[in-house]
Amino acid sequence: MVQELSQDNLSEVVTGNPKVVVQFSATWCGNCRIMKPKFKKLSSENEEMVFVVVDAEKFPESRKLADVSNLPTFATFVNGEFVNQTQTNKFEVLKDLVNEVA
Repeated sequence: MVQELSQDNLSEVVTGNPKVVVQFSATWCGNCRIMKPKFKKLSSENEEMVFVVVDAEKFPESRKLADVSNLPTFATFVNGEFVNQTQTNKFEVLKDLVNEVA
């Protein structure tokens, strides 16, 4: 299941869960919309992780946690610590990022 942040509190989500995968996106971002169903698919295959979508335009403090400079950006966190991130519109690249912390 994918959670969508409704407030700028990604740091709480990251510190409150052992493994978190984040999609930073924006409503205007076409590649973000293309990747969202793929992100949801990965969430159903990795139920031990928390998958979160963050609107990078609305939530600048959350965006800072992964030093987001391009969209979509995907980031992984383990035990509250940033692990890795990538900017991609390719499912295989996203899958590899998730598998690093699986």
